[in-house]
Amino acid sequence: MSGNAARVQAVHQITNRALIPPKPPERLEDIWAENVFNLSKMQASLPKAVFKSIKNTIVTGEKLDPSIADTVALAMRDWATSKGALYYAHVFYPMTNLSAEKHDGFISVQGDGNVISEFSGKVLVQGEPDGSSFPNGGIRDTFEARGYTGWDVTSPAYIMETDNGSTLCIPTVFVSWTGEALDKKVPLLRSIAAMDKAANKVLKLLGNANVAHVNSSCGAEQEYFLIDANFASQRPDLLLAGRTLFGKAPAKGQEFDDHYFGAIPERVQVFMQDVEETLYKLGIPAKTRHNEVAPGQFEIAPFFEAANVASDHQQLLMTVLKHTAKQHGFVCLLHEKPFAGINGSGKHVNWSVGNATQGNLLDPGDSPHDNAQFLVFCGAVIRGVHKYGPLMRAVIATASNDHRLGANEAPPAIMSVYLGTQLEEVFEQIKTGTVTESKQKGVMDLGVDVLPHLTKDAGDRNRTSPFAFTGNRFEFRAVGSSQSVSGPLIALNTMLADSLDWVGNRLESELANGLELSTAILTVLKEVMETHGAVVFGGNGYSEEWHKMAVDDRGLANLRTTADALPTLKEAYIEDLFAKTGVLTPVELASRFEVYAEQYILSIEVEAKLVVNMAKTIIYPAALEYLAKLSSTIASLAGLGVDFDKESAKKIADLTNAMVATTSKLSTALAKHDFATTENKMQYCAQTLRPLMDEVRLSADALEGEVADSFWPLPTYQEMLFIK
Repeated sequence: MSGNAARVQAVHQITNRALIPPKPPERLEDIWAENVFNLSKMQASLPKAVFKSIKNTIVTGEKLDPSIADTVALAMRDWATSKGALYYAHVFYPMTNLSAEKHDGFISVQGDGNVISEFSGKVLVQGEPDGSSFPNGGIRDTFEARGYTGWDVTSPAYIMETDNGSTLCIPTVFVSWTGEALDKKVPLLRSIAAMDKAANKVLKLLGNANVAHVNSSCGAEQEYFLIDANFASQRPDLLLAGRTLFGKAPAKGQEFDDHYFGAIPERVQVFMQDVEETLYKLGIPAKTRHNEVAPGQFEIAPFFEAANVASDHQQLLMTVLKHTAKQHGFVCLLHEKPFAGINGSGKHVNWSVGNATQGNLLDPGDSPHDNAQFLVFCGAVIRGVHKYGPLMRAVIATASNDHRLGANEAPPAIMSVYLGTQLEEVFEQIKTGTVTESKQKGVMDLGVDVLPHLTKDAGDRNRTSPFAFTGNRFEFRAVGSSQSVSGPLIALNTMLADSLDWVGNRLESELANGLELSTAILTVLKEVMETHGAVVFGGNGYSEEWHKMAVDDRGLANLRTTADALPTLKEAYIEDLFAKTGVLTPVELASRFEVYAEQYILSIEVEAKLVVNMAKTIIYPAALEYLAKLSSTIASLAGLGVDFDKESAKKIADLTNAMVATTSKLSTALAKHDFATTENKMQYCAQTLRPLMDEVRLSADALEGEVADSFWPLPTYQEMLFIK
């Protein structure tokens, strides 16, 4: 099948397909966490002493007692096999933003040839996948293959159900034979421990005698696109790169704002209901679903959870979205910018800090000017963002996220903090050395008696800020939709740990000098604002004025591309941050730069090769075929004495020649391999390959607007975005 025929058939199949009927709804209480080996199931199946021990580890962070492993493993196996699981998998999170798993059977062959179901504590606690094929950034040579998984008791095991059966999945860490972290979970757990230690010190200095374990929490809003699988299968770029490398904007896009929060298409709603049912069984608290701004774009958002569990659940959420999409004949696109000219997808990471005794430490209450605890923790965040803003940019740096950052649907690449009117005024007062009042919430009277009076917050929200305070948490809005949230959480936790350690030391110094606690707090916060207040910005983050002011007047970094941002990981002050907090050793940090730089380079090279291939083998033949037909028709009409305008044929010929010439340049540029450093190669990708790719696309997309639709071989934006 060639040319437009495959597109026509795909449209016919989609528009005439039968809708998968929705399943009868089940009571949330009946299915919630039914596939999770959580505390309630442990309590029901474990001896009291064993349950108490494992609960203390999960809840308070106490050291795991290895003697309980056999008992827990037996109970876990019995629960899993009762639910039909024949296999178990140690699930881990390598430095690829993806999940990895190694499946083994609950089977042990006996001497008499029979088998028994077996799962020991030793197997539960430690596995040994091949570590040689995962990126390690030079930590070990390729021939050094041994790697270990280690049971993470703080994240519950669960059953993953598929059409091919059920598997017991056990969240684990992944380390090398020499002990370095090869994954995203070990540094996350270390960052939580570092933050807990620093926060405990500060809370006790503030007069709290009873301080529980402090953890960060996360609620990540996931944006994604759905397109029909019939269209995706005809797009090599979507299959291999996750985004359209060619495609002309449709006549109608998102400019009417009619898709945002609009009625969810029926087929999509059935898909969403199946996603949510699976998530509920896995104990993932999906709360919100809606249409996003772009046609074909949607969002799902959960409740807050402890950071480590939230990170695991985020990985599961992406897996469930992709798997369920296939069942409904969709492809779920998690790429940050699958369609040029159309809003891309992010993953807003809502982040807060708290514990069981002091509650949410970033909750300002009704009178934030009187809430010393909140002001200290908020001030520590401000210091952290100002001092380590380039690190925040580096942990969200990918080839795909570069398409969003700085555009008008995503925050800029300049890291700043939005506090809102109320808190900005409070911290401005702190800079003067006194703090006496804060703006209060108001009431909005809509002037219609039948409508209720609405509570009006003390400050507005700012969608252009990359890091905005939104009531009792900060929202890191610049995270990419396909990314693991572990990297951003590690950075935020570690930055806060460092700032709280600094705050604690400064408070101790001022108290030792004889200051009252309230005066010492104000003194330290005044120093924070004088030194780091430049990072606070409440205006339009998209404006050129801000970009100039941020860099020229405030000294903030504007790291526009991944090639600019990733080298931050090699800076001495970043190495010192991770080393002194114990989150990453210098070797582990260096490995992450190498891995992420390689992923960036490979992503650009794959896309560039696809551009060359698609331009030569798909678009060029279609343009020539149509040009030949058009030229033949013009010649025939001329023979009949009809004077036909030849400009359209010339325009197509010129565009085709331009595309071929630029494709040749891109092909030649791809052949260059002599780079002095990794940084040089990244910059070459950013400054040479990407612009050439865009130039090829410019001609190809113009051709799409000139070539007759019946000759165009690729599914169009109009079809992919609007046909569901």
